Amino acid sequence: MPTESLWLIVLGCAAATFIWRALGVVVVKRIDAHGAFFQLITCVSYAMVAGLVFRMIIMPESELAAVSLTTRIIAVAIAFAAYYLFRRRLVAGVLAGGLSLSVMVAWTG
Repeated sequence: MPTESLWLIVLGCAAATFIWRALGVVVVKRIDAHGAFFQLITCVSYAMVAGLVFRMIIMPESELAAVSLTTRIIAVAIAFAAYYLFRRRLVAGVLAGGLSLSVMVAWTG
């Protein structure tokens, strides 16, 4: 494929991306972020994350399946504790959960 064709493809993709972003900027002024529709979207996204976390704890795949259920539950409990201890900071919960899981796995061998 000639170089000119590749540049046309890249420019076309960039233009398409910027068009949607520009439309988003125009439309966002008319959206009520506290409206019923966005509350529904928020609830659905929280439910999806909760379902995925539950699946990772109860029915893990690949390397996580080798870690005991007790270890996974303790790591989640530590993550929740850190989340609430640090005034509901998601980063604190994620870091505490990931680090505690890593330490427990390394410690138990």
